[in-house]
Amino acid sequence: MIRLPDFPWDSLAGAKERASAFFDPSLEGSAGRGIVDLSVGTPVDPTPEVVRAALCEAADAHGYPLTWGTPDLREAVAVWFAARRGVPDVDPAGVLPTVGSKELVAWLPLLLGLGPGDVVGFPRVAYPTYDVGARLAGATPLAIDALTSLGPPTAATTPKLLWLNTPGNPTGKVLGVEHLAKVVAWARRHGVVVASDECYAELDWRPREPGSSEPPTTTSILDPRVTGGSHEGLLCVYSLSKQSNLAGYRAAFVAGDPAIVGGLLEVRKHAGMMVPWPVQRALLAALGDVTHVVEQKARYAARRDALLPAVEGFGLRVDDSEAGLYLWATAGEDGRVTVQRLAERGILAAPGDFYGAAGREHVRLALTASDERVAAAVRRLG
Repeated sequence: MIRLPDFPWDSLAGAKERASAFFDPSLEGSAGRGIVDLSVGTPVDPTPEVVRAALCEAADAHGYPLTWGTPDLREAVAVWFAARRGVPDVDPAGVLPTVGSKELVAWLPLLLGLGPGDVVGFPRVAYPTYDVGARLAGATPLAIDALTSLGPPTAATTPKLLWLNTPGNPTGKVLGVEHLAKVVAWARRHGVVVASDECYAELDWRPREPGSSEPPTTTSILDPRVTGGSHEGLLCVYSLSKQSNLAGYRAAFVAGDPAIVGGLLEVRKHAGMMVPWPVQRALLAALGDVTHVVEQKARYAARRDALLPAVEGFGLRVDDSEAGLYLWATAGEDGRVTVQRLAERGILAAPGDFYGAAGREHVRLALTASDERVAAAVRRLG
């Protein structure tokens, strides 16, 4: 039996019970009672009609779907990278749909053939599935903040697979062109595969550059300014759960080095990891419609604009949080203490230690509650 860490959310049961019991008669209506759950980044807004229509139209799915995805879907991913991420040279042969992005994060080390004696690196404050994926493969998980911390390259310290996460979960930190280019250059010198989890890329909250009318855009690991024109050794993982409210569809993809993607495809053909045909059609429709993405970003922006000053007014400092669906906040105390103080106001947050020991003085607050629940949280924090 593989030994894995305890599922972290199980430890929130006490705080959730306390928050659920909240009642304050001085606050009118629903603002004065019940839980505001900001602990999990689960979308609550409707799935776009254009996507639901595509799913329904493809409901007669009597045959097995293609593991590789249809040619028009892979081409649509390449077009999306060019239009939305500034990456004009994605080869459709290097695109593979996946059953959500968490599935790929968890199984990528095993699919790449990693095992005992191999190292999988990831950020010190990070989504816990990077660690879990290493353990599932029997590899060694290694949390690092900087490549210099690895010291001289050895088999015991140099990762075979290095995870990046930009924008980051939970921190919302965005990695720039120069940083990514240095990582890629280092990885190529040492034969390291770099996989970048970029699921929050469309949710960038940084201000526009002076004199620019265009909103800022996060940089992909596949950006030619980063790669020098080659995707060798590089993978980008992307999910439509956040930008398109498709968490329940498990609609995602990986793109990058065609040789690596081809290897993943061969394993998945044997393992049966096929994205259902209706979901592939829904994914295609979502990639081709920008309107719903812009509308959803505006919803999250309004919630963020309301919640951020309220959180700061409660005495928390918000760090990073440049992009994504979360506020990464600290009161300079153990995050579990902050979770309990928020629970007394009927608000449930995720403690930072869920994401590694380096996050233990922070909490993560999601922007994914409804407008009504966010407004309730703002009143309670005030």
